[in-house]
Amino acid sequence: MLKVNEYFDGQVKSIALNNSEGPLTVGVMEVGEYEFSTSKDEEMTVVSGALLVMLPGDASLRTFHKGQSFNVPANSVFQVTVEEQSAYLCRYMD
Repeated sequence: MLKVNEYFDGQVKSIALNNSEGPLTVGVMEVGEYEFSTSKDEEMTVVSGALLVMLPGDASLRTFHKGQSFNVPANSVFQVTVEEQSAYLCRYMD
């Protein structure tokens, strides 16, 4: 069954699924600045738009465009700035 999640007063929405690739979410973000925390290792891929990301240990934002991915370690916090509506795919690693 699909699970719909909503964060930051509806500014970030995702749909969770679990298929042969494992647990995933597909989501969209409205323009804004967000802070996320992780419980598992994550691989995020930008599907549309761009995400400006401050990963743990980084001193500045890095921009990821459509088709680019980045990894976030488990049990960490990272910041995302969105300058235009953007979409992402998040894979959760075990």
